[in-house]
Amino acid sequence: MDKQEAYRKLVEGNLAYLASSREIGDISPAVRLRTTKEGQEPFAIIISCSDSRVIPEAIFHCGIGDLFVIRVAGNVIDSHQLGSIEYAADHLGTKLVVVLGHTNCGAVGAAIHHDPSGYIKFITDEIRTAIGEETDPYKAACLNVTRSRKLIEEGLKEMIDRLGDISVVGAMYDIETGKVEFLPE
Repeated sequence: MDKQEAYRKLVEGNLAYLASSREIGDISPAVRLRTTKEGQEPFAIIISCSDSRVIPEAIFHCGIGDLFVIRVAGNVIDSHQLGSIEYAADHLGTKLVVVLGHTNCGAVGAAIHHDPSGYIKFITDEIRTAIGEETDPYKAACLNVTRSRKLIEEGLKEMIDRLGDISVVGAMYDIETGKVEFLPE
């Protein structure tokens, strides 16, 4: 599937999610068996926050084998996420990478309002680099998405150039309304 078709499928999936009460994509025994035998062919790579209110498969109305989801608090990027993206793009042929931030992100809030210690500091320090002096939570979350998108483009430039036809886009999920807004590049 090319990147334009993948993008269209995500937009349509989010519209289906907004209109449904409980349904997600195909999680049937038949699709489990098919993907076990034939392997996975996800049409999009989603890097999202670990927040329990952000469920990419539901948000985009997808089922088994549709999305390659990488979750980390604050949707920050390091070599582990880059390696996962590289695997899905290079080995599975996935053409669309989406960095999915969200409203009311606790990691972004912690970066703005607190100075945490321990391993959380690795996440908030990365977010602080992305947001600078921004104190508006929504604007800060968008800046964080943009930085992660750019880190992917820079970190995987050689692969993207070699494979061609790969897009890295940013998006914001509103946890109250369920709507996804794709950000301008």
